[in-house]
Amino acid sequence: MPDKVLIYSRFPKAMMLRIGERFELMDAGGKPPREVFTAEQLSGVSAMITAGGTPLGAAMMDTLPKLAAIVCYGTGYDGVDLAAAAQRGIAVGHSPAANASAVADLAVTLMLAVTRRLLPADNYVRSGNWASAKPSPLMSPQPGNPGRRIGVYGMGEIGRKIAARLAAFETEVGYFSRSRHDVPYQYLPSLEALAEWCSVLMIAVRAGADTHHAVDAKILQKLGKDGYVVNISRGSVIDQPALVAALTDKTIAGAGLDVYEKEPHAPDALTGFPNVVLTPHIGGHTIESHVAMQSCVIANLEAFFAGKPLAYQVRGA
Repeated sequence: MPDKVLIYSRFPKAMMLRIGERFELMDAGGKPPREVFTAEQLSGVSAMITAGGTPLGAAMMDTLPKLAAIVCYGTGYDGVDLAAAAQRGIAVGHSPAANASAVADLAVTLMLAVTRRLLPADNYVRSGNWASAKPSPLMSPQPGNPGRRIGVYGMGEIGRKIAARLAAFETEVGYFSRSRHDVPYQYLPSLEALAEWCSVLMIAVRAGADTHHAVDAKILQKLGKDGYVVNISRGSVIDQPALVAALTDKTIAGAGLDVYEKEPHAPDALTGFPNVVLTPHIGGHTIESHVAMQSCVIANLEAFFAGKPLAYQVRGA
């Protein structure tokens, strides 16, 4: 009989097909499990799959008395209360680097789209303004990439892939992270120094207490009127009201965002700027990334049910 696994977050069914071939999945559809399953059905659950950003705290863990493994679909695990999991002897796993290439690709895409004003250019053609030779201030020449200073905040797997891609555009790459790395890029001693140095700030850090609203009004001020910010990590890293204010006051030149403080992100002041490019948290949403993430989930679960340490266990959890 296949081992039972609770699906805690809401996932498209296609993402769970491969996993369902190996395990018996109990899909809560994003609802509290006790609203979908009886206490008896949940009493034997020892493993669950969740999205890393979905809040999963001590109270929920306590409703599953035999829970011993939380496996995150994706690289993130910021929604999981790691301290509560550790106190209860619950192992936490994730899918490190499984979607790094896809996320890095989107980061560069957002940067190119916002700095080259692709959305206003697209509208210029569609509206007929180009054909009628109607002047547009948004179509004025912009700085190109050769010599552009790109600051990467976070030099993990995604940050490294972003940096490598940007270097190919003849840019100058610098970075700041909690520690220095053996990489061929300039290290800046603080986020403030990085923002002051660069003209594009690429955010590639994990969400956490130490990065919450790290990019605030002060950092945006240092980035300056010709600067851009691109975020493909977590929305919590940017103080979103401060970003709206900086865009309104033209403190910065523009932004490219794949993540937001609240998701899904409804139309608001942020969505009204022509110098902001928005995508719906699709950084890791490629076929190859999903296959890789599913393989990590399966590897973690197979190791757990075999009585072994998780194949990709979160450090400190």
